[in-house]
Amino acid sequence: MTRPSSQVELLVCTRCRQEQEVTEGAERPGAALFRQLAESGIAGATITPVECLSNCSQGCTLALRGPGRWTYVYGRFDPVAHLDTVREGVAKYAETPDGLVPWRERPEHFRKNCIARIPPLDATDPNSGGT
Repeated sequence: MTRPSSQVELLVCTRCRQEQEVTEGAERPGAALFRQLAESGIAGATITPVECLSNCSQGCTLALRGPGRWTYVYGRFDPVAHLDTVREGVAKYAETPDGLVPWRERPEHFRKNCIARIPPLDATDPNSGGT
């Protein structure tokens, strides 16, 4: 397996609305989460807005990915209360060569709100890596 790039991409769903009615012209919670993260930035990560991660019932959703890394999808983020949690989770993910952060080392919100884990495209053994 090739050594992964140190670059990490954080995808943030901008359509997420936390199952709330959003009045016309109002900023959706997902867009607010993206805006706040993009304004402050996260060292070692590119923050990319996406139209939909198809996880509408789980509130604000984001995904972490990178070349040679496992991809994780997480939900139920609050655009105000979880900014530091997102930064911590991204930092821990970026510190790994393959995206596999030991479960106990993940921020609690990441442990309890993992929606999906997807192996890297170049993975040879889909059962490797644990959870």
